[in-house]
Amino acid sequence: MNRITFIGAGNMGSAMVGGLVKSNLVSAENITVANRGQDKLEKIKKEFGVGVTSSNRDAVKGADMVIFAVKPNMIKKVLEEVCGLIKDTAIIVSVAAGITIEEIEEYLGYDKKIARVMPNTPALVGEAMSAIAVNNKVNEDDLEKIYKVFNSFGKAEIIEENLMDAVVGLSGSGPAYIFMFMEAMADAAVLSGLQRDKAYKMVGQTVLGAAKMMLDSGKHPGQLKDMVCSPGGTTIAAVEVLEENGLRNAVIKGQLACVEKSKQMSKDK
Repeated sequence: MNRITFIGAGNMGSAMVGGLVKSNLVSAENITVANRGQDKLEKIKKEFGVGVTSSNRDAVKGADMVIFAVKPNMIKKVLEEVCGLIKDTAIIVSVAAGITIEEIEEYLGYDKKIARVMPNTPALVGEAMSAIAVNNKVNEDDLEKIYKVFNSFGKAEIIEENLMDAVVGLSGSGPAYIFMFMEAMADAAVLSGLQRDKAYKMVGQTVLGAAKMMLDSGKHPGQLKDMVCSPGGTTIAAVEVLEENGLRNAVIKGQLACVEKSKQMSKDK
């Protein structure tokens, strides 16, 4: 890829640009960011050294990859604006939640290489989890390019598009569930006498470490849980109470409610 264009400079767009620049996957001079607000453009230009413009139409011309990082309620208007200006060989990527590949094809053409990606907010710290779905015009080389872009600020997995609602329930909304759990753990620590700032630091590092253990070891989370639970010890006492109060069931039901809401929102468009 010689040139990548981002349409949108919000939190997600800025995080992706930052990840790309820091990874050296694409040089800053080959990245263009388009956004209506000049303040955001100046900030992103100063921070990352990329090219900026307030014109979506100018930004997409000649780009090898165009990433639409705009809100779902804005993307159709933007697609109409740039229709016919994106070159035929370009890879088109949308991170707009709930917008299907077919909807993008309706605006830009069924002959275009189109990917739909669901990243999540940890992209802001270079630890996103992104799910990638593509149409049948995207070849293996194209897919590898998309994968490398989204792997530059976290991890990425390739999925079938019909699983995107499940991804919304898991990694898309998942940080919120984890933040709730972390907050509850910190509150319990404060109730036990620990200072709140220390409680937040400790719970944050605990969750980070636990996640790294699971990813690096490849072990089942249940196996890792068992490693902490000594016979007759403190951890198994806590696990027993969490089970009694339905922790697993609450998480499963909450996540499935998120999946159903995602499906319903797609139908209601």
